[in-house]
Amino acid sequence: AMLGDDVVLHPRVVVMEGVAIGDRVVVHAGAVLGADGFGYAFDGTAHRKIPQVGGVRIEDDVEIGANSTIDRGSISDTVIGAGTKLDNLVHIAHNVKIGKRCLIMAFVGIAGSTIVEDDVTLAGQTGITGHCTIGAGARAAAQSGIIGNIERGATVSGFPARDHRETIRGAAALHRLTPIARELEKLVERGRREAE
Repeated sequence: AMLGDDVVLHPRVVVMEGVAIGDRVVVHAGAVLGADGFGYAFDGTAHRKIPQVGGVRIEDDVEIGANSTIDRGSISDTVIGAGTKLDNLVHIAHNVKIGKRCLIMAFVGIAGSTIVEDDVTLAGQTGITGHCTIGAGARAAAQSGIIGNIERGATVSGFPARDHRETIRGAAALHRLTPIARELEKLVERGRREAE
């Protein structure tokens, strides 16, 4: 492991082999940097572990919240770009590449080999499936479920995550359907009584 200048590691931080930390990085209590990624192959009888031989590269001015985990890459490094801030309880899987100045809030999980470009904001409990790209400047509202690529500058929400305005319109339409469904149930019941 390599640590730059002015690095602060709070109690119970684990820095595994192959982790390189830049200057002025703060890692809060209980974070684990460089654990094995979740990589297995089924051989017909059991799930066999795929060796995780990459590392983790944390660039300058990054802050990592308490109990967050950043897995080592399977072959290449997992990367956290300069100036990015991770909240508590964030999980970054193997081979993820996070750009500069990103804000990643509590309970976000990013699956393997995803690329998060510069200046992205991921609100709490957002989940991102593997092997997709989140474009620069994109924003995901809390509890977004991202299952594909997100364009640069887009604001998304919901599951599956789509344009935030569409999600809001869809939710409003559902609320308007509730009284319509009640009226329909009353009409059906009245028709049933009249038929008897």
